[in-house]
Amino acid sequence: MKDFFSSLCVCLFFCFGLLFNRVSSQTGPERAALPPRGWNSYDSFCWTISEKEFLDNAEIVAKRLNSKGYEYVVVDYLWYRKKVPGAYVDSLGFDVIDEWGRMVPDPVRWPSSQGGKGFTEVAKKVHDMGLKFGIHVMRGISTQAVNANTPILDVSKGGAYVESGRKWFASDIGIKSRSCAWMHNGFMSVNVNSGAGKAFLRSLYQQFADWGVDFVKHDCVFGDDLDLPEISFVSDVLKQLNRPILYSLSPGTSVTPAMAKAVSGLVNMYRITGDDWDTWNDIVSHFDVTRDFSTANMIGTTGLLGKSWPDLDMLPLGWLTDQGSNDGPHRRSNLNINEQRTQMTLWCMSKSPIMYGGDLRNIDDMTYSIITNPTLLEINSFSTNNMEFLKIAATTKVSKCREQIMKWHFRYLKPSVSPILSLTKCADSNAVGWITKTLDRGVEKICWKANPEHEYQTPLCLYKRGSRVAIDKEATTRHDQVELLSSRTSAVDVCLDATSKRKRSSEEFMRGSFFPCSRHENQKWDLYSNGTLGNHHSGHCAIVKTSQAKGSPTGVRSWIATGRGGEIYVAFFNLNDVKTVISAKISDLGEVVPGKKLDHSSCKCKEEWSGREFGVKSGSIGAAVESHGCAVFIINCSS
Repeated sequence: MKDFFSSLCVCLFFCFGLLFNRVSSQTGPERAALPPRGWNSYDSFCWTISEKEFLDNAEIVAKRLNSKGYEYVVVDYLWYRKKVPGAYVDSLGFDVIDEWGRMVPDPVRWPSSQGGKGFTEVAKKVHDMGLKFGIHVMRGISTQAVNANTPILDVSKGGAYVESGRKWFASDIGIKSRSCAWMHNGFMSVNVNSGAGKAFLRSLYQQFADWGVDFVKHDCVFGDDLDLPEISFVSDVLKQLNRPILYSLSPGTSVTPAMAKAVSGLVNMYRITGDDWDTWNDIVSHFDVTRDFSTANMIGTTGLLGKSWPDLDMLPLGWLTDQGSNDGPHRRSNLNINEQRTQMTLWCMSKSPIMYGGDLRNIDDMTYSIITNPTLLEINSFSTNNMEFLKIAATTKVSKCREQIMKWHFRYLKPSVSPILSLTKCADSNAVGWITKTLDRGVEKICWKANPEHEYQTPLCLYKRGSRVAIDKEATTRHDQVELLSSRTSAVDVCLDATSKRKRSSEEFMRGSFFPCSRHENQKWDLYSNGTLGNHHSGHCAIVKTSQAKGSPTGVRSWIATGRGGEIYVAFFNLNDVKTVISAKISDLGEVVPGKKLDHSSCKCKEEWSGREFGVKSGSIGAAVESHGCAVFIINCSS
């Protein structure tokens, strides 16, 4: 009898422990109470990072950035892929999976994972540094697991999942018709309406929790790749785990506030853009989308057991690699100092999560000073009422005669409107506008139609590689399709890729659109007689747009926010290619600050980047802002 009661007490103690953990995981500290901040390996290592490289960067985060609020270190995608000849972003058959079809770290790149340990030891080392550990995961289940037809694990019973008297396998839950559009050979959705599909996802995220994961970046489930059933189920699983895990969605191509509202309560952060790389046009493309999400009151809304934040992607600053590359960090960011300050300032004013992407082993002092600027980080964490501010005036610095003319004709000032190459549905009437031209010596190119509003704009043209450009009413056969180059004079051929994850930019090298030519179906294009340029494999068409502000002077933008001490933050952004004077009236600022009517005579102001302090006797603030640069004002006014 004594043994019986002893066993009963142990059982009750164990059950109450589980119940306590379950409750505490749901009622513990608010998740993502502030925009998450950390480091991610993608911009500097693509998929090839090793355990040593990761931990070396984590140590620098702990020593130099953790005190600034950077707490997450995240290994991005394909940590389970073998780095051997033939392996690349969309290769098939090079991944390491366990007996249940779940990805596990490549033991060559991650030696501590040997013996079935997964990321347990890496996570422990990260935790010992005072940081939190994150990983990237793809949608659903891998094609490799489906091809191997691995059994499904039932974590509640510790064996194979059995339902209706039979054992279930990967081929029973994988939906081949819903493969990831930009990693077609990699992953596909699972049927979350089936018990086996739910069991697989539950076993996957239970494994992450067992490893000690604190952050999951879930890819190819949002934007153009939206898979709401999987997002919803994963969110529910994360609620039930004994370990709090932040839930992030990626990418965000074609995301709208309406789409985000459907997921914001299920997650803690979600991408609202495609991949951001180190080109000026990538930065410019973020101004409209941030405005739209702040207007829709999406910043810091209720999320998964905490808050959720619209995410503008990582900061591609410092020492980087190239998109889709098999090489590690080898070059400096293409953004100049003004552009880097503009990017960091927009990210902070819009309260985006801050994830630095450069290799921290080679971070320079200037980049470090930007990502640790105390005023910007204060704004990012603690400011409120963040929104675009429209009542600004601007003029360029020119001769006195021309300045007088421009005072009357500023609306005709030429903006900086380089075209932005992106993808859309082929049914979109705006995708019509591609034409073929022939250069000297018979070289063919495909160009976007001239924009009548910007006749001075240089047309965006792509150059054919291989067979002649096909022009047909219907989808052509493979031998008629064409690969398109960004330049006919490049030392290395790179082809336009229909990968829907990535935003297209028409910067000089167009890094965000072009990858080494691989003869993959995502790089085969058809020019149709109606003027659309389509990729049959992805179902997308290429389109060229220009990004312009709505309701504000062309080429300049501004954001405003309120500090926790009552101060007002105002940022001026100059998107023009020439220095521009931007100004705003204090009385206009007061109209958008809740509960404040500002008397400019009582206001003092400091501009962050210059360090200049001044009173506001004239009733307005202003600065001559360098091309692609910004000015950040901290304004304090007596009540």
